Amino acid sequence: MSDSSGTQASRPTGLVHLASELFHRVEQIIYITLGTLLALTALLSLAGAAQMLWAGMLDWTGTDAVFQIMDRLLFVLMLIEILYTVRASVQTGALSSEPFLIVGLIACIRRILVISLETSNVTKPGHWGPESAELFRAAMIELGVLAGLVVVMVGAVVLLRRSRTAA
Repeated sequence: MSDSSGTQASRPTGLVHLASELFHRVEQIIYITLGTLLALTALLSLAGAAQMLWAGMLDWTGTDAVFQIMDRLLFVLMLIEILYTVRASVQTGALSSEPFLIVGLIACIRRILVISLETSNVTKPGHWGPESAELFRAAMIELGVLAGLVVVMVGAVVLLRRSRTAA
């Protein structure tokens, strides 16, 4: 088959079109299954956070419950962001990088909270020793790396948004 300039026009054959349609349908089924599993996981995690909150209100003198509840809620927030990305992918057929950066930011914040909880006992009087000093030093290095990651990811989100509004 030729067009008006005499060159061969590239048209997909019926088999290629059928295979493409089949793969598109399979991709949609996988996205729907993944979204369903993510939603159920988020609901289960949210119920667990509610249970932790109730238990924490009964024992309101400790701070461990607060960190655990915040960690669980940030995990739910991560799941919701991933679910949003899946939903947007199903609707548009394309992946966006911004939701992944936001999930990365939430993950960094979660890890910062966990490190804070783990090292809070180390700095109390009577707990300081060579092992705790090494743990504290490693935690501070990890916190520094996480802080750098937060700055880089926030910068990337800002640049993505600026480039989108400029276009």
